[in-house]
Amino acid sequence: MAVNAPAAQAVTPVVQATCPPITILDGTAVRRVYAGGAKDDPSKLVYQASLSDTTRSCSMNDATLTVNVLAQGRLVPGPLSKPGRVNLPIRVTVKDGDGEIFSQVTNFPVDVPAGEAGTQFIFNNPNVAIPNAPGGASRQTNVFISFDDGAAKAGSKKGRRG
Repeated sequence: MAVNAPAAQAVTPVVQATCPPITILDGTAVRRVYAGGAKDDPSKLVYQASLSDTTRSCSMNDATLTVNVLAQGRLVPGPLSKPGRVNLPIRVTVKDGDGEIFSQVTNFPVDVPAGEAGTQFIFNNPNVAIPNAPGGASRQTNVFISFDDGAAKAGSKKGRRG
């Protein structure tokens, strides 16, 4: 006798207008790493990474709106850089009004090329799942992306939409 499995909820694409916008936080859009605890000393710079452009797409079912977050970035080696892999702590936060409904840091690997002036990267988090409201996310729902410095909060810094 066959047992019927519960039907999976249908997932449908969302019109871009109902997909929440992404804002790059200006205060944490650039990450500089220095050797030996130095700060603001260009001769001790290991690398500088920056986030520049964003895009997103959404899909939804009755309960969840899933945002596929993408951001373009660039990593530029400094005088003390060595070829190899670095992990960039990239935070995606979703706020609905003043309330935070999603926050996740991804240690995103980027390879530092030997002898190059820098490299571009594309960060992607396809699993930003937030509660779905009828008709998609509310007009107060915003996605924020930044480098995580351990202290920054998504709503506390001025940002720009990508």
